[in-house]
Amino acid sequence: MKKVVISVENLSKTYGEGESAVTAIKEATFEIYAGETVALLGPSGSGKTTLITMIGCITEPTTGKLTLDGELMYDKQWKINDTGRIRREKIGFIFQAHNLIPFLNVLENVTLVPQMNGVKSDEANQTAKELLEYLGVSDKLTKMPSQLSGGQSQRIAIARSLANKPKVILADEPTAALDGERALSVMQLLRKLAHEQDVAIIVVTHDERMLPLFDRILRVEDGVVKEAI
Repeated sequence: MKKVVISVENLSKTYGEGESAVTAIKEATFEIYAGETVALLGPSGSGKTTLITMIGCITEPTTGKLTLDGELMYDKQWKINDTGRIRREKIGFIFQAHNLIPFLNVLENVTLVPQMNGVKSDEANQTAKELLEYLGVSDKLTKMPSQLSGGQSQRIAIARSLANKPKVILADEPTAALDGERALSVMQLLRKLAHEQDVAIIVVTHDERMLPLFDRILRVEDGVVKEAI
């Protein structure tokens, strides 16, 4: 039986109070398993980003319950003292813009978070080199971000998101800036990573061409999260 990595129960987020209150997510309930790749679809303003930033322990929910990798994160209030630790240890983030640090080379970008977590330099370097080899960009170790193509930069960003050996990867439009062929390559890679490393992956996307690559699809409409059939 697959392990539940993300458990969301009646999770809601309301901005503002009284007559000006806006509920971005309304009592979302779902589970995502180890090795699963899930698409998150919905029009702009539907609440997708609010949902993944709550799961990523960036945005504090208003009500409900959130559990990651068996550890209770939120139940009417934060149940952890340091959300930054959770993000560093359990979660990998991939964004539309790769957000590589421009004055660090590829290896330094990938090893930064593990070293912040106290991993020794030799071990962090070895893990980074293995990931870059796996992702087909091991020849870019000493390159600076400005020397990389868009597709290469996104692969480096994926390596960085995996460097802390996360249980969860949250990707917000990771292929939006790529052409069709490179976008397909990145999505195939994320699916492979999920299956081979037992990572739970949520991908916000508008690209319906990629939908056959997902194990499941969640749709967000006016803050309501439903599983697509």
